[in-house]
Amino acid sequence: MVEDTKYTFAVVVLSSLLICGVTAAIIVTPATAEISGSQQVTVTNVVDGDTLDVQYENGTTDTVRLLGVDTPETYGENTPDEWEGVPNTQAGKDCLHSEGEDAKSFMKNNLEGKQITLKFDSESDHRGYYGRLLAYVYYGGEDYNYKLIESGQARVYDSTFSKSSSYYSAESSAQNTEQNAWTCRNVGSGDASVSISQIHEDAAGNDNDNLNDEYVVFENTGSTSIDLSGWTVTDESGKTYTFSSLTLSPGQTVTLHSGSGSDTSSDVFWGRSTAVWNNGGDTVSISDSSGSSVATKAY
Repeated sequence: MVEDTKYTFAVVVLSSLLICGVTAAIIVTPATAEISGSQQVTVTNVVDGDTLDVQYENGTTDTVRLLGVDTPETYGENTPDEWEGVPNTQAGKDCLHSEGEDAKSFMKNNLEGKQITLKFDSESDHRGYYGRLLAYVYYGGEDYNYKLIESGQARVYDSTFSKSSSYYSAESSAQNTEQNAWTCRNVGSGDASVSISQIHEDAAGNDNDNLNDEYVVFENTGSTSIDLSGWTVTDESGKTYTFSSLTLSPGQTVTLHSGSGSDTSSDVFWGRSTAVWNNGGDTVSISDSSGSSVATKAY
């Protein structure tokens, strides 16, 4: 989601401190720019992939806009032109909307109800145009702004902030491997393309007792048929499924169930005795028979 403001290159903060009758002025310039001012808050609501409602220890509330990142819109229409290589078509817009929902789910699964650390950047404004805090979000020692970029669930928002170099590098890697939102570059193309169209990680009841209700759906979004023989699907921990003889026609889907059954042209079965996909978040990856990554999706 785009923040309607430009972050300033130099932040000058003038603070009048009345300490024993002495007034002091503090000036922060690019030469002394730093990431500091950490603050502990609890996430009460994930608005979307890059915006969180939080509560301070004293009970007051605020809204945080993740600094330097932009996830696809979930409430309004997306602008594919902002996403390099994504076609400016309805298919491109729809794809980005779906990816925006996935980014929101990722943040919700990982951060909602959790105590996080906000860190502020002296090269950026403290608040944006709508009065939202502009901050880096840390949880478990990890920078979630960076995680969104690295996994392709967000693009770098062109602005001034201390971490821009590392963020742009991570964005380039995600683009090259077409992770998550960057798979939208292939929507409606004439080439053969497989996308991860649905992840149903939470089966009804106990996942281990209902393995066939835990599944992932793959779709041929191109215009030519694809032979999936030898293609593999993996999770973050390295559990791997290999397709046998199966061809997907344009627009056709195949559902990979974690349990057992007889394979058909629309449903295949992993044959596992325990669940695969973590309900609290995981990453689905599919690679072709040569081992090249075709698509990944985090949730």
